[in-house]
Amino acid sequence: MTPLRTSLIVLLALGTLGSSCAPQADRRAERRAAPKPVESLFSRYIPWGEHSVETRVGQIGPRVRRLWKADFSRLGLAYPPAAVVLVALKRERQVEVYAGPSSYGLKMVRRVNITAASGLPGPKLREGDRQVPEGVYEIESLNPNSRFHVALRLAYPNDFDRRMAGRDHRTKLGGDIMIHGSDQSVGCIAVGDAAAEDLFVLAADTGIEKVSVVIVPRDFRRTGESEPMPGQPAWVKQLYADLQLELLSLPRAASSAATADPSSPVQK
Repeated sequence: MTPLRTSLIVLLALGTLGSSCAPQADRRAERRAAPKPVESLFSRYIPWGEHSVETRVGQIGPRVRRLWKADFSRLGLAYPPAAVVLVALKRERQVEVYAGPSSYGLKMVRRVNITAASGLPGPKLREGDRQVPEGVYEIESLNPNSRFHVALRLAYPNDFDRRMAGRDHRTKLGGDIMIHGSDQSVGCIAVGDAAAEDLFVLAADTGIEKVSVVIVPRDFRRTGESEPMPGQPAWVKQLYADLQLELLSLPRAASSAATADPSSPVQK
């Protein structure tokens, strides 16, 4: 064996001893065991249909929270609030956002433009009538993978809807009523993607059990009357009287309340 070949063998042997695979394997195991930074969970691409509420909020939350915190700070409110009431005004095509430290300490924080709401004045009576319901509803769940970006699913029908359906001998009341993004509606309330993200994060941060939605055909506070349209069931008159009281229990809107800009960039 030549001296050069012997030297190469010795150098290779020393290199192998000096870079054992065991420590490298241990370091890889340590990296796998180490918790991932929270931000990394949301910075990666997540295909449509595979989001959870947490990953969607992690993705859009920082931008949305900055906007909400600015609005809340202007009104002297803490974010997230302890209570939220969303008032959807069909004729005015707006959603008013009320929030506060309790249901008795609400302030009007923002107005959101409705981009689409199918149907006519009047409550939803049956599946397929394309009507947006009218009444007071809870948020049943949040949908981070809606066909219309993100959505707040309403608990429709509520107890009142079921009682009146029983009285009228109606059985198929429909469902899947949401406040969502985009500008299309088949019985839902569309507010555009950016505003839908705002409401989605607000509901997630507040807790959906602390959010209620009031849907009315028009703002009864402006006209002082709550008569239903001709041809509506007799019980609608009482429903509207109750909804008028719901509206009157809310504080008067401050002139400085922010209005969501429908021309603002859509956040995907």
